[in-house]
Amino acid sequence: MKIARIETFLVPPRWLFCRIETDDGVVGWGEPVVEGRAEVVRAAVDVLAEHLIGEDPLRIQDHWQVLTKGGFYRGGPVLSSAVAGLDQALWDIAGKTYGAPVHALLGGPVRERVRVYAWVGGDEPTELSEQIAAQVEAGFTAVKMNGAGATSPIATAAETAAVVTRVAAARDVLGPDRDVAVDFHGRFTAASARRVLTEIEPLHPLFVEEPVLPEQSHLLAGLVATSSVPLATGERLYSRSEFLPALTAGVAVVQPDLSHAGGISEVHRIASLADTYGAQLAPHCPLGPIALAASLQVAFATPNFLIQEQSRGIHYNKDADLLSYVADPEPFRFVDGHAHRGDTPGLGITVDEAAVRAADRSGHAWRNPVWRHADGSFAEW
Repeated sequence: MKIARIETFLVPPRWLFCRIETDDGVVGWGEPVVEGRAEVVRAAVDVLAEHLIGEDPLRIQDHWQVLTKGGFYRGGPVLSSAVAGLDQALWDIAGKTYGAPVHALLGGPVRERVRVYAWVGGDEPTELSEQIAAQVEAGFTAVKMNGAGATSPIATAAETAAVVTRVAAARDVLGPDRDVAVDFHGRFTAASARRVLTEIEPLHPLFVEEPVLPEQSHLLAGLVATSSVPLATGERLYSRSEFLPALTAGVAVVQPDLSHAGGISEVHRIASLADTYGAQLAPHCPLGPIALAASLQVAFATPNFLIQEQSRGIHYNKDADLLSYVADPEPFRFVDGHAHRGDTPGLGITVDEAAVRAADRSGHAWRNPVWRHADGSFAEW
Protein backbone atom coordinates (compact mmCIF):
# COMPACT_ATOMS: atom_id res chain seq x y z
CA MET A 1 0.00 0.00 0.00
CA LYS A 2 1.38 3.39 -1.05
CA ILE A 3 0.23 6.99 -0.66
CA ALA A 4 -1.19 8.05 -4.03
CA ARG A 5 -2.75 11.48 -3.48
CA ILE A 6 -2.87 14.28 -0.93
CA GLU A 7 -5.45 17.08 -1.16
CA THR A 8 -6.38 20.06 1.00
CA PHE A 9 -9.72 21.83 1.42
CA LEU A 10 -10.25 25.35 2.73
CA VAL A 11 -13.66 25.16 4.42
CA PRO A 12 -15.66 27.70 6.45
CA PRO A 13 -15.74 28.98 9.05
CA ARG A 14 -11.91 29.01 9.38
CA TRP A 15 -10.65 25.46 8.89
CA LEU A 16 -8.37 23.50 6.59
CA PHE A 17 -8.83 19.77 5.99
CA CYS A 18 -6.47 17.36 4.29
CA ARG A 19 -7.25 14.05 2.60
CA ILE A 20 -4.70 11.28 2.01
CA GLU A 21 -5.65 8.48 -0.36
CA THR A 22 -3.72 5.26 -0.89
CA ASP A 23 -3.35 3.32 -4.13
CA ASP A 24 -5.83 0.73 -2.90
CA GLY A 25 -8.47 3.30 -1.96
CA VAL A 26 -8.05 3.75 1.80
CA VAL A 27 -8.68 7.39 2.75
CA GLY A 28 -7.52 9.24 5.84
CA TRP A 29 -8.55 12.73 6.95
CA GLY A 30 -6.68 15.36 8.96
CA GLU A 31 -7.09 18.99 10.00
CA PRO A 32 -3.89 21.02 9.51
CA VAL A 33 -4.58 24.65 10.25
CA VAL A 34 -3.36 27.79 11.94
CA GLU A 35 -6.45 29.91 12.50
CA GLY A 36 -6.02 33.04 10.40
CA ARG A 37 -3.15 31.52 8.39
CA ALA A 38 -4.92 28.58 6.75
CA GLU A 39 -3.65 29.42 3.26
CA VAL A 40 -0.06 29.44 4.49
CA VAL A 41 -0.46 26.03 6.12
CA ARG A 42 -2.05 24.76 2.92
CA ALA A 43 1.13 25.66 1.05
CA ALA A 44 3.23 23.91 3.72
CA VAL A 45 1.14 20.74 3.35
CA ASP A 46 1.77 20.83 -0.40
CA VAL A 47 5.53 20.99 0.18
CA LEU A 48 5.54 18.24 2.82
CA ALA A 49 3.41 16.04 0.60
CA GLU A 50 6.48 15.61 -1.62
CA HIS A 51 7.95 13.38 1.11
CA LEU A 52 4.85 11.19 1.35
CA ILE A 53 3.68 10.43 -2.19
CA GLY A 54 4.64 6.86 -3.06
CA GLU A 55 5.47 5.94 0.55
CA ASP A 56 3.93 3.36 2.88
CA PRO A 57 1.32 5.24 4.98
CA LEU A 58 1.72 2.87 7.93
CA ARG A 59 5.26 4.07 8.73
CA ILE A 60 3.78 6.91 10.77
CA GLN A 61 6.64 7.49 13.18
CA ASP A 62 9.26 7.48 10.44
CA HIS A 63 7.21 9.94 8.40
CA TRP A 64 6.83 12.16 11.47
CA GLN A 65 10.61 12.26 11.91
CA VAL A 66 11.20 13.16 8.27
CA LEU A 67 8.42 15.76 8.13
CA THR A 68 9.56 17.53 11.31
CA LYS A 69 13.33 17.08 11.06
CA GLY A 70 14.06 16.50 7.38
CA GLY A 71 14.40 20.22 6.76
CA PHE A 72 17.33 22.10 8.26
CA TYR A 73 14.94 24.79 9.61
CA ARG A 74 12.43 23.22 11.98
CA GLY A 75 9.43 23.98 14.14
CA GLY A 76 7.02 26.86 14.36
CA PRO A 77 3.24 26.88 14.12
CA VAL A 78 2.93 26.62 10.33
CA LEU A 79 5.20 23.61 9.91
CA SER A 80 3.96 21.90 13.07
CA SER A 81 0.34 22.38 12.02
CA ALA A 82 0.98 21.03 8.53
CA VAL A 83 2.63 17.96 10.06
CA ALA A 84 -0.24 17.65 12.56
CA GLY A 85 -2.93 17.30 9.91
CA LEU A 86 -0.91 14.84 7.85
CA ASP A 87 -0.18 12.83 10.98
CA GLN A 88 -3.89 12.68 11.88
CA ALA A 89 -4.70 11.41 8.39
CA LEU A 90 -1.99 8.74 8.57
CA TRP A 91 -3.36 7.48 11.90
CA ASP A 92 -6.84 7.44 10.33
CA ILE A 93 -5.51 5.26 7.51
CA ALA A 94 -3.72 2.99 9.99
CA GLY A 95 -6.89 2.45 12.01
CA LYS A 96 -8.93 1.70 8.91
CA THR A 97 -6.24 -0.68 7.64
CA TYR A 98 -6.02 -2.61 10.91
CA GLY A 99 -9.76 -2.42 11.55
CA ALA A 100 -9.34 -0.63 14.89
CA PRO A 101 -9.96 2.82 16.38
CA VAL A 102 -6.85 4.91 16.86
CA HIS A 103 -7.15 4.70 20.65
CA ALA A 104 -6.65 0.93 20.36
CA LEU A 105 -3.45 1.51 18.38
CA LEU A 106 -2.23 3.90 21.11
CA GLY A 107 -2.39 1.12 23.72
CA GLY A 108 -6.09 0.73 24.29
CA PRO A 109 -8.73 2.75 26.12
CA VAL A 110 -8.35 3.80 29.75
CA ARG A 111 -11.88 5.28 30.01
CA GLU A 112 -15.32 4.80 28.55
CA ARG A 113 -16.26 8.46 28.22
CA VAL A 114 -14.49 11.79 27.91
CA ARG A 115 -15.63 14.91 29.73
CA VAL A 116 -16.04 17.93 27.44
CA TYR A 117 -16.73 21.60 28.08
CA ALA A 118 -18.61 24.31 26.20
CA TRP A 119 -17.53 27.86 25.37
CA VAL A 120 -19.54 30.85 26.60
CA GLY A 121 -19.24 34.60 26.38
CA GLY A 122 -17.29 35.29 23.18
CA ASP A 123 -14.07 37.24 22.72
CA GLU A 124 -15.29 40.03 25.01
CA PRO A 125 -17.40 38.11 27.50
CA THR A 126 -21.02 39.18 27.84
CA GLU A 127 -24.38 37.58 28.69
CA LEU A 128 -22.58 34.92 30.65
CA SER A 129 -25.32 33.88 33.06
CA GLU A 130 -27.80 33.18 30.26
CA GLN A 131 -25.30 31.28 28.15
CA ILE A 132 -24.03 29.21 31.08
CA ALA A 133 -27.57 28.33 32.13
CA ALA A 134 -28.24 27.12 28.57
CA GLN A 135 -25.16 24.88 28.63
CA VAL A 136 -26.13 23.45 32.01
CA GLU A 137 -29.57 22.73 30.58
CA ALA A 138 -27.84 20.95 27.68
CA GLY A 139 -26.07 18.70 30.17
CA PHE A 140 -22.59 20.18 30.30
CA THR A 141 -20.81 20.06 33.64
CA ALA A 142 -18.10 22.57 32.69
CA VAL A 143 -17.78 25.77 30.67
CA LYS A 144 -14.90 28.00 29.66
CA MET A 145 -14.95 31.74 29.12
CA ASN A 146 -12.55 34.56 28.44
CA GLY A 147 -11.69 36.47 31.58
CA ALA A 148 -11.67 39.82 29.80
CA GLY A 149 -11.43 41.56 26.47
CA ALA A 150 -8.58 43.92 25.72
CA THR A 151 -6.82 44.65 29.02
CA SER A 152 -4.51 47.48 30.05
CA PRO A 153 -0.82 46.60 30.51
CA ILE A 154 -1.43 46.97 34.24
CA ALA A 155 -5.08 46.09 34.75
CA THR A 156 -7.12 48.87 36.30
CA ALA A 157 -9.20 48.37 39.40
CA ALA A 158 -12.31 48.31 37.21
CA GLU A 159 -10.83 45.73 34.83
CA THR A 160 -9.78 43.51 37.71
CA ALA A 161 -13.19 43.80 39.37
CA ALA A 162 -14.91 42.95 36.08
CA VAL A 163 -13.04 39.65 35.83
CA VAL A 164 -14.01 38.75 39.37
CA THR A 165 -17.64 39.68 38.68
CA ARG A 166 -17.73 37.43 35.61
CA VAL A 167 -16.25 34.43 37.38
CA ALA A 168 -18.57 34.98 40.35
CA ALA A 169 -21.57 35.09 38.01
CA ALA A 170 -20.46 31.81 36.46
CA ARG A 171 -20.03 30.20 39.86
CA ASP A 172 -23.51 31.36 40.90
CA VAL A 173 -25.07 29.58 37.93
CA LEU A 174 -22.87 26.49 38.06
CA GLY A 175 -22.97 25.90 41.79
CA PRO A 176 -20.24 23.96 43.60
CA ASP A 177 -20.49 20.73 41.58
CA ARG A 178 -19.76 22.08 38.09
CA ASP A 179 -16.64 23.81 36.77
CA VAL A 180 -15.64 27.04 35.12
CA ALA A 181 -12.31 27.49 33.35
CA VAL A 182 -11.10 31.03 32.70
CA ASP A 183 -8.99 31.94 29.67
CA PHE A 184 -6.68 34.93 30.11
CA HIS A 185 -5.62 34.45 26.45
CA GLY A 186 -2.24 36.04 27.06
CA ARG A 187 -3.99 39.39 27.54
CA PHE A 188 -2.57 39.95 31.03
CA THR A 189 0.92 40.88 32.09
CA ALA A 190 2.41 38.79 34.88
CA ALA A 191 1.73 41.58 37.39
CA SER A 192 -1.92 41.83 36.39
CA ALA A 193 -2.33 38.06 36.28
CA ARG A 194 -0.93 37.77 39.79
CA ARG A 195 -3.44 40.32 41.08
CA VAL A 196 -6.43 38.74 39.33
CA LEU A 197 -5.50 35.20 40.35
CA THR A 198 -5.53 36.28 43.97
CA GLU A 199 -8.99 37.81 43.57
CA ILE A 200 -10.63 34.83 41.85
CA GLU A 201 -8.99 32.11 43.94
CA PRO A 202 -11.99 31.79 46.34
CA LEU A 203 -14.26 31.11 43.32
CA HIS A 204 -12.36 27.89 42.61
CA PRO A 205 -11.88 27.95 38.82
CA LEU A 206 -11.00 24.61 37.26
CA PHE A 207 -7.96 26.31 35.76
CA VAL A 208 -6.77 29.63 34.37
CA GLU A 209 -5.50 29.34 30.81
CA GLU A 210 -2.60 31.30 29.31
CA PRO A 211 -2.10 33.58 32.33
CA VAL A 212 0.78 35.12 30.38
CA LEU A 213 1.96 34.93 26.78
CA PRO A 214 3.49 31.61 25.70
CA GLU A 215 6.88 33.22 25.12
CA GLN A 216 6.91 34.16 28.81
CA SER A 217 7.10 30.63 30.21
CA HIS A 218 9.96 31.82 32.41
CA LEU A 219 7.38 33.84 34.40
CA LEU A 220 5.06 30.93 35.12
CA ALA A 221 6.89 29.65 38.17
CA GLY A 222 6.29 32.94 39.96
CA LEU A 223 2.58 32.76 39.19
CA VAL A 224 2.37 29.14 40.31
CA ALA A 225 3.93 30.19 43.63
CA THR A 226 1.47 33.07 43.98
CA SER A 227 -1.83 31.22 43.85
CA SER A 228 -3.46 27.85 44.35
CA VAL A 229 -5.44 28.31 41.12
CA PRO A 230 -4.31 25.59 38.68
CA LEU A 231 -2.57 27.18 35.69
CA ALA A 232 -2.86 25.87 32.14
CA THR A 233 -1.02 26.65 28.92
CA GLY A 234 -0.09 25.15 25.61
CA GLU A 235 -2.31 26.09 22.67
CA ARG A 236 0.63 28.08 21.25
CA LEU A 237 3.32 25.54 22.12
CA TYR A 238 4.16 23.01 19.45
CA SER A 239 6.52 20.34 20.78
CA ARG A 240 7.70 18.48 23.87
CA SER A 241 10.71 20.77 24.10
CA GLU A 242 8.46 23.85 24.23
CA PHE A 243 6.28 22.30 26.93
CA LEU A 244 9.21 21.39 29.15
CA PRO A 245 9.79 24.89 30.64
CA ALA A 246 6.09 25.23 31.47
CA LEU A 247 6.06 21.84 33.15
CA THR A 248 9.18 22.55 35.17
CA ALA A 249 7.54 25.83 36.23
CA GLY A 250 4.70 23.82 37.73
CA VAL A 251 1.68 24.27 35.45
CA ALA A 252 -1.14 21.91 36.36
CA VAL A 253 -2.65 21.46 32.90
CA VAL A 254 -1.10 21.22 29.42
CA GLN A 255 -3.21 22.16 26.38
CA PRO A 256 -1.52 21.06 23.16
CA ASP A 257 -3.67 21.38 20.07
CA LEU A 258 -3.92 18.25 17.91
CA SER A 259 -3.93 20.48 14.80
CA HIS A 260 -0.90 22.50 15.89
CA ALA A 261 1.43 20.42 18.06
CA GLY A 262 2.51 17.73 15.62
CA GLY A 263 -0.71 15.74 15.59
CA ILE A 264 -1.62 12.55 17.42
CA SER A 265 1.99 11.34 17.54
CA GLU A 266 3.46 14.34 19.34
CA VAL A 267 0.49 15.10 21.59
CA HIS A 268 0.53 11.52 22.85
CA ARG A 269 4.20 12.06 23.78
CA ILE A 270 3.47 15.46 25.35
CA ALA A 271 0.85 13.80 27.55
CA SER A 272 3.40 11.23 28.73
CA LEU A 273 5.91 13.98 29.49
CA ALA A 274 3.26 15.90 31.44
CA ASP A 275 2.44 12.78 33.44
CA THR A 276 5.98 12.73 34.82
CA TYR A 277 5.27 16.19 36.28
CA GLY A 278 1.83 15.28 37.64
CA ALA A 279 0.18 17.54 35.06
CA GLN A 280 -3.11 16.82 33.29
CA LEU A 281 -3.93 16.90 29.58
CA ALA A 282 -6.75 19.15 28.30
CA PRO A 283 -6.32 19.42 24.52
CA HIS A 284 -7.07 22.76 22.91
CA CYS A 285 -9.68 22.38 20.15
CA PRO A 286 -11.88 25.32 19.08
CA LEU A 287 -11.69 23.78 15.60
CA GLY A 288 -13.50 21.34 13.34
CA PRO A 289 -14.68 17.75 13.53
CA ILE A 290 -11.46 16.07 12.41
CA ALA A 291 -9.37 17.85 15.03
CA LEU A 292 -11.92 16.96 17.71
CA ALA A 293 -12.07 13.33 16.59
CA ALA A 294 -8.28 13.10 16.83
CA SER A 295 -8.35 14.74 20.25
CA LEU A 296 -10.92 12.28 21.54
CA GLN A 297 -8.89 9.31 20.33
CA VAL A 298 -5.92 10.56 22.37
CA ALA A 299 -8.16 11.29 25.35
CA PHE A 300 -9.55 7.74 25.42
CA ALA A 301 -6.00 6.34 25.62
CA THR A 302 -4.37 8.88 27.99
CA PRO A 303 -4.36 8.18 31.75
CA ASN A 304 -3.66 11.78 32.77
CA PHE A 305 -6.44 13.30 30.65
CA LEU A 306 -8.60 15.98 32.33
CA ILE A 307 -11.17 17.51 29.96
CA GLN A 308 -11.69 18.22 26.26
CA GLU A 309 -12.51 21.48 24.50
CA GLN A 310 -15.04 21.36 21.64
CA SER A 311 -16.40 24.00 19.31
CA ARG A 312 -20.12 23.34 18.95
CA GLY A 313 -21.80 26.76 19.03
CA ILE A 314 -18.53 28.66 19.62
CA HIS A 315 -18.61 32.31 18.57
CA TYR A 316 -16.21 31.75 15.65
CA ASN A 317 -18.58 29.35 13.86
CA LYS A 318 -20.57 31.74 11.69
CA ASP A 319 -20.91 29.90 8.35
CA ALA A 320 -20.50 26.29 9.50
CA ASP A 321 -20.37 24.36 12.75
CA LEU A 322 -18.92 21.18 14.20
CA LEU A 323 -21.40 18.88 12.45
CA SER A 324 -21.41 20.59 9.05
CA TYR A 325 -18.92 18.21 7.41
CA VAL A 326 -19.69 14.83 9.00
CA ALA A 327 -22.13 12.26 7.65
CA ASP A 328 -22.98 10.88 11.10
CA PRO A 329 -23.21 13.17 14.16
CA GLU A 330 -23.25 10.28 16.65
CA PRO A 331 -19.52 10.49 17.66
CA PHE A 332 -20.21 14.07 18.78
CA ARG A 333 -23.40 13.41 20.69
CA PHE A 334 -22.56 14.59 24.18
CA VAL A 335 -24.50 12.97 26.99
CA ASP A 336 -24.31 14.54 30.46
CA GLY A 337 -21.33 16.58 29.29
CA HIS A 338 -19.38 13.58 27.96
CA ALA A 339 -18.42 12.01 24.64
CA HIS A 340 -18.73 8.23 24.73
CA ARG A 341 -16.18 5.84 23.31
CA GLY A 342 -16.88 4.14 20.00
CA ASP A 343 -15.11 1.39 18.12
CA THR A 344 -15.30 2.70 14.55
CA PRO A 345 -11.90 2.19 12.87
CA GLY A 346 -9.55 5.14 12.44
CA LEU A 347 -10.55 8.51 13.86
CA GLY A 348 -14.10 7.25 14.36
CA ILE A 349 -15.91 9.71 12.09
CA THR A 350 -17.26 9.68 8.53
CA VAL A 351 -16.40 12.87 6.68
CA ASP A 352 -19.02 14.13 4.25
CA GLU A 353 -16.67 14.46 1.31
CA ALA A 354 -19.24 16.05 -0.98
CA ALA A 355 -19.91 18.80 1.58
CA VAL A 356 -16.18 19.39 2.03
CA ARG A 357 -15.52 19.68 -1.70
CA ALA A 358 -18.49 22.01 -2.14
CA ALA A 359 -17.33 24.25 0.74
CA ASP A 360 -13.81 24.42 -0.65
CA ARG A 361 -15.11 25.97 -3.85
CA SER A 362 -15.91 29.15 -1.91
CA GLY A 363 -13.26 28.71 0.79
CA HIS A 364 -12.67 31.42 3.38
CA ALA A 365 -10.18 34.10 4.38
CA TRP A 366 -10.72 34.21 8.15
CA ARG A 367 -8.42 36.50 10.14
CA ASN A 368 -8.32 37.09 13.86
CA PRO A 369 -9.13 40.61 15.07
CA VAL A 370 -6.39 43.14 15.70
CA TRP A 371 -7.11 45.04 18.90
CA ARG A 372 -5.76 48.37 20.11
CA HIS A 373 -5.68 50.16 23.44
CA ALA A 374 -7.37 53.53 23.88
CA ASP A 375 -4.09 55.30 23.06
CA GLY A 376 -3.85 53.50 19.70
CA SER A 377 -1.14 51.02 20.65
CA PHE A 378 -1.38 47.30 19.92
CA ALA A 379 -3.36 45.15 22.37
CA GLU A 380 -3.22 41.37 22.71
CA TRP A 381 -6.28 39.63 21.29
